[in-house]
Amino acid sequence: MATLLAALLAAPGRASAASLQEVTGFGTNPGALRMFRYVPDGLPAGRPVVLALHGCTQNAAGYGTGSGWPELADRWGFSVVLPQQQSANNPSSCLNWFQSGDTQRGQGEAASLAQMVDRQLADTGADPSRVYVTGLSAGGGMTAVMMAAYPEKFAAAGIVAGLPYGCAQAAGSPYVCMYVGATQTPRQWGDRVRAARPGYGGPWPTLTVLHGSADYTVRPANMTDLVEQWTDVHGADQTADTTDTVAGYPHQLFRDPSGRVVVETYGITGMGHGQPVDPGTGGEHCGTAGAYALDVGLCAAYRLGRAWGLG
Repeated sequence: MATLLAALLAAPGRASAASLQEVTGFGTNPGALRMFRYVPDGLPAGRPVVLALHGCTQNAAGYGTGSGWPELADRWGFSVVLPQQQSANNPSSCLNWFQSGDTQRGQGEAASLAQMVDRQLADTGADPSRVYVTGLSAGGGMTAVMMAAYPEKFAAAGIVAGLPYGCAQAAGSPYVCMYVGATQTPRQWGDRVRAARPGYGGPWPTLTVLHGSADYTVRPANMTDLVEQWTDVHGADQTADTTDTVAGYPHQLFRDPSGRVVVETYGITGMGHGQPVDPGTGGEHCGTAGAYALDVGLCAAYRLGRAWGLG
């Protein structure tokens, strides 16, 4: 089953340039992941960190190049942690967003990712209040895991073609979660997050979701479920406060009772399963088109970086 699921998920002030480097010995690493990072040459202390999680059949370097995160790190001055799955954990290199042993605080892959963040903060003197997490597909599912299990570590998150926390368990099957979505109320979705970090009262990461309307690997219903989950966690309602278009695509903002934007969505009309990119040299361009990096005239990494104040 794990092999089949992996295959299904697969069908998803400027510093100078540096290179991707592997880091070993970053903790007990109970999830047996590999850690890579991109730190622009001459990056000063006190800068942000982005934890960027690849999808199935991908690796750290390929996802970095496709998504555009390292080029934005050079442009805007921050570092990027790019974890990499190992085939011994998942035959198609999917992060195990659906396995209970990898999605709980202090265990498995979730704990390994948290240890990577801690190592990056220690090594680079980065700002612990400006750490962000994002991912594509299975990496998007694991992004929701990190938001729920380690909310104190992340200011905000970006989920691309991903799934809400606890979706596989709520649906009774990862396949139902991917192809249909789970039948949960917003409160039930929110309760799954709150149960992941008992006694935690906030703050919670804010969330931006990007999803293709023609995604048949992870259905767009999962974006709706993510909105319901995280608006409930933030005490907001499920009605968008602002609806407009960005680069021609539907865009919505959801605000909490104080007026702060806590959830943001981009519905990428006609896009299938993958990371939206917009290759080029202009200010809003980033990414490189390829497998699961889809040139749709909007770069997800750029939009996330602007929302997080990285630019």
